[in-house]
Amino acid sequence: MTWTFTHDLAAFRAAAGPAAASEPVSHTRLLTVLDALERRGPAAYGPAEPVFGWWTGAGGGVAGVALCTPPHPLLVGALPEPAVRGLGAALATEPLLAGVGALNARRRDAATLAAAWGRPSEVTAESRLYRLAGLLAPAPAPAGRARTATEADLRLLLDWVAAFGRESGERGGPSEASLRDRLSYGGMLLWEHAGRPVSMAGFFRVIGSACRVGPVYTPPGLRGRGYAAGVTHAASGAAYEAGASEVLLFTDLANPTSNGVYRRLGYTPVEDRVEVAAL
Repeated sequence: MTWTFTHDLAAFRAAAGPAAASEPVSHTRLLTVLDALERRGPAAYGPAEPVFGWWTGAGGGVAGVALCTPPHPLLVGALPEPAVRGLGAALATEPLLAGVGALNARRRDAATLAAAWGRPSEVTAESRLYRLAGLLAPAPAPAGRARTATEADLRLLLDWVAAFGRESGERGGPSEASLRDRLSYGGMLLWEHAGRPVSMAGFFRVIGSACRVGPVYTPPGLRGRGYAAGVTHAASGAAYEAGASEVLLFTDLANPTSNGVYRRLGYTPVEDRVEVAAL
């Protein structure tokens, strides 16, 4: 039983692709990152080389995956317990993981990994993965309507995605290439009221059976009017129309308002994830 690490995306796909795809719900973020790397190349998230890893279990099959696209955290998939312990040891010894400054893992695994890391660390974010059990319309319905964003909205989208990143503490700035890709398949929606955009929501490409909604953002001065619920409802419906049978989203557990909004739209909890950063 062992972890293998590489910079080679093709080698990772060949060895671990089926294992990554076998859990499209728990691996939704990881699969989205892989899709972006394949579509836009290894510099999709920055100039540093991505690192890919997979755990080979006792039977010789791959039973766990992880990847890192610096400066983002090491993204840890759904792992069996021996793989968690093995990854904890690798964090302290594997040269390809030497530049990892943060990790994102399921709550039950994060503490084990942080303890094995051998570096002082702290929890910097806690999130919850939700799946849509059945889409419910927001009540009361917000004023306005949803529309698909276009190339003419690119500057606004870049500004709002940057603002979302600052509020949520995400590493790296907004990617124009990523947003243009979203626009190419209708993956960004705007909620308009009185002739102007007041909120946005996006959805990623459908991968396997799953599609994830995000980001969702309303400028501070326009909050509390139901716009985010309206545009999230529209984006969730668009994800179904794009072919998804599982529609997902992540929320910040520090934001009870957004968690309440998504539950009222029909989203139900799947699992919690924790981000741990080295001090």
